Amino acid sequence: MELQTRSEYSRGQLEAVAASPMSQLQDWLADAERSELSRGPATGDFNAMCLSTVSDNGQPSARFVLLRGLNQSGLHFYTNYLSRKGHEIEANPRAAATFWWPELQRQVRVEGIIERLPAAESDEYFHSRPRDSQLASAASPQSQIVESRLQLELMVEELAVAHPAEVPRPNHWGGYCLVPHYFEFWQGRPARLHDRIAITLTDGEWLTTRLAP
Repeated sequence: MELQTRSEYSRGQLEAVAASPMSQLQDWLADAERSELSRGPATGDFNAMCLSTVSDNGQPSARFVLLRGLNQSGLHFYTNYLSRKGHEIEANPRAAATFWWPELQRQVRVEGIIERLPAAESDEYFHSRPRDSQLASAASPQSQIVESRLQLELMVEELAVAHPAEVPRPNHWGGYCLVPHYFEFWQGRPARLHDRIAITLTDGEWLTTRLAP
């Protein structure tokens, strides 16, 4: 199958970025959120990022997760520590994340090292979620083989009966921080002459360079 569809990129340009890559990412996330809200409800997740990890034998894998926090230390997300990505992070903490906002014709790549967030932060986030989401996260043996959808639903029901009030955060579920050392901000431009600005942590300072598309 050949795919010949082509789109022209003409919605913006990127001549300069903020001195802090976190500030630049925050600005672009805010732009993406405004763009999403302008299109109405239930249009997508502007904070979705493709998280790429690598196993101990060098096999890469990727999936979308939701960015749930951002500060000068890094990018925060939450998941099951016993999932495939959890095992890969334990074996090799080097990882990358990619954001793509087609309506803005923008992309951001982030590379760094993943660390676990403190238990208190994981507790706070877990208990801020809807009860149904808490039950699903606690009950699901993420990435493991299950017999059927019914089996999953029964596991959730059993946990709901066992914890009619507050659902305790299980030890196998919590937060991670992607501590970055590389950012790349990409803005689509006409004729595929895109803007690419890289910001690399070098000797404790962020250095900015322009890359050819």
